[in-house]
Amino acid sequence: MTSAPRLLPPAPDPDLIVDPRIGARGGALLALEDGTVFAGVAFGADVAAGGDLVVNTSQTGYQEVCTDPSYAGQVVVMTYPLIGNYGRLRGDDQSERPWLRALVVATATAAVLEDARQLAALLRDAGIPAIAGIDTRTLARHLRAHGCLRGILTAPGETDPIAAVAAARAVPRWEDQDFVGQVSPAAAVEVGDPAAEPDAPLVAIVDFGLKANIVRSLRRRGARVRILPCTATAATVLAPEIDGIVLSPGPGDPARLAGPVALAREVIADGRPLLGICLGHQIVARAAGAETRRLRFGHHGANHPVRDVELGLVQVTAQNHEVTVDGATLPVDGGFSVSQVNLNDGSVEGLRHRSLPIETVQYHPEGAPGPLDALAVFDRFVAAARACAESRG
Repeated sequence: MTSAPRLLPPAPDPDLIVDPRIGARGGALLALEDGTVFAGVAFGADVAAGGDLVVNTSQTGYQEVCTDPSYAGQVVVMTYPLIGNYGRLRGDDQSERPWLRALVVATATAAVLEDARQLAALLRDAGIPAIAGIDTRTLARHLRAHGCLRGILTAPGETDPIAAVAAARAVPRWEDQDFVGQVSPAAAVEVGDPAAEPDAPLVAIVDFGLKANIVRSLRRRGARVRILPCTATAATVLAPEIDGIVLSPGPGDPARLAGPVALAREVIADGRPLLGICLGHQIVARAAGAETRRLRFGHHGANHPVRDVELGLVQVTAQNHEVTVDGATLPVDGGFSVSQVNLNDGSVEGLRHRSLPIETVQYHPEGAPGPLDALAVFDRFVAAARACAESRG
């Protein structure tokens, strides 16, 4: 820890930082627990909020990032310099509300006049603060050098750097919080009409922080979907009419999720088609006997190359995770093998079972907004679920 805050000032003209059509809310600070403080201009909700900082390098997709439940509890830093520059379509939201704690950008702009289509309106309506005027690439390099750090975004007008750093150091640790319980639904939801689609396989999704595009991807391939809360029992998940199971993405550390890991063990033993995505992948890995560990800084963005070990195929993927599976701890006699690896750092990006229709991926094959290289993950899973349905007659 540094002994005194180090304040990095913003650009001098607020109108160059926050588009006047959005409206600046006043000066604010982004303070990190190591004493680094960035001065900027608030443009979200008029509140303070803190969490672990994560860096997203995507040039598009800020709307999807803000509404992705996997970002629950985190302060998201967008390195692309123009954020808000193409507006918002409500149909592209990935959940019912934004889940991130705060948003950090270099420049907040607006391509549309309607308030409802502006990113700032989405954040303000949900009580999420945001700050512009930050040199986000300098901040990204700082986090790469020092690892993950907690930070706080102050409310407009709160510009005492000493108080801000103290508040950042008081932010609860990411590992100590239950985010899945916050984002998972309370009751089951059916998507699709069995009377109109009698031959459609029925897929159960255990929702740990589900993105809407996963449901859309399954529906486009002819599956009906039953979305279940994270507290669903094995008897519910493995009901006789279920033809395949998806363990969804979500926020938080899988080491905290003993219940979902136990559920995954029962699903594996049952042998029905199973797809784990991101957090779901980590849960399956732990159920298979592997360990997980937190990365020094997570993978967040839309340009991560992944190689399929069996096929040699390289795909560019969207990623958002803090934790990785330790491939060296995967039991050799457990039936699973590492199927895909990250070409940037060699981390595990997928598992396959040698004899059962089970596959997991660390990345997001649903894209939203992209890339869409890995959509074949859903093709394989729905084909397996359809075969399961046909075998039951």
